[in-house]
Amino acid sequence: MRITDLRCVLLGQSPVVRIVTDAGIDGFAQAETWKPFLVPNILALREMLLGEDPTDVARCMSRIRHRGGFKPWGATVSTVEIALWDIAGKAAGLPVHKLLGGKLRDRVRVYNGARRTPLTRFTPEDYAADCRAMRACGEGFTIVKQPIGFHSAMHRDQPGFYYGDPMPLPRHGTHDRGLLTERGLTHMVDCVVAMKEALGDEVGLALDCGPGWTVPDAIRFARAVEPMNLLWLEDLLTGDYSPSVDADHYREVTTRTTTPIHTGEQIYLRQNFRPLIESKAVNVIGPDPGDVGGLAELKWIAEHADLHGLLIAPHGTANGLLGLAALVQVCATLPGNFIAFEYPIGDPDWWYDIVDGLPERIVVDGHVEVGNRPGLGVDLIPEKAIRHLSPKDDGFFD
Repeated sequence: MRITDLRCVLLGQSPVVRIVTDAGIDGFAQAETWKPFLVPNILALREMLLGEDPTDVARCMSRIRHRGGFKPWGATVSTVEIALWDIAGKAAGLPVHKLLGGKLRDRVRVYNGARRTPLTRFTPEDYAADCRAMRACGEGFTIVKQPIGFHSAMHRDQPGFYYGDPMPLPRHGTHDRGLLTERGLTHMVDCVVAMKEALGDEVGLALDCGPGWTVPDAIRFARAVEPMNLLWLEDLLTGDYSPSVDADHYREVTTRTTTPIHTGEQIYLRQNFRPLIESKAVNVIGPDPGDVGGLAELKWIAEHADLHGLLIAPHGTANGLLGLAALVQVCATLPGNFIAFEYPIGDPDWWYDIVDGLPERIVVDGHVEVGNRPGLGVDLIPEKAIRHLSPKDDGFFD
């Protein structure tokens, strides 16, 4: 079997990859939503992969791995890697988790990720109401994650929140940053108290915090919420689109509190996780398979973290339904340090009409069942998906 073409188009706002082979077996994968600028970068990998055997995933990756980087550029390579595993599984007639060593669990725990109706106000009452709504939803999530601080509009919505001025045009890749005021710190603690009262002790609470915090503020806040038994504080210092790791800064925070500290969604490749893992700079890592280099890369990192006593809760908010399928496959194989992964949704809703292979109820009691269909376990339905392509991309499924 040989690769005869690599195609990439925008399906909605998601770059979708199709790897074509001479055996009539194709592989598909989806990059994170809102990364349309990646399409030409992905197409630039075509010449390096033509003629290669797609089931030799490691060999193919050795040819293109150098073309990735910290988020968002790691998605260029990661999306192709996931499509290669889709082909390898289909060719073998096996789900990808069998090729990654087999599953350790029959269902995978997820926590709420992408939101249909984002928070627009950031008072304790608003957070409490949102937590009650998520606790009451039909999916039965056992873990809820909420945006707070610089990972929300809280620092703009609350007067006197920090000693700084918000950037005029906030967008992915730019982050507001600064020292918190006493008022700002107290407000966040009050919000956490309200959320915990709404969730009780049956639903765990994690917070997505930044990046943007100073080290002293991170320590003060982590200590202030210690009695509330949070699952983790995520991306306080770096994260999201940060081009760095800053393991030494994270270690200073982690060693000064009992509240678990989490980061890692922006990091590309195992080598760049070594400082976090080997110095035990955090308690929980959160690589995204769509940014870190793919499924095999994420599994290696999870196992290395397990050897060093770290937990893993993979990122995946906007990876879409193909990304959801990929996360289920790899997370089924992770060691016992796995907590849960961030649940992606189909956005827009028509994604649920163009993907075959998902159960009618995807999340039951906070878990997704691990299926046994070949490859990633899902397929795009060409005659339905083509309606959402631009005219210039009509040949994507030919």
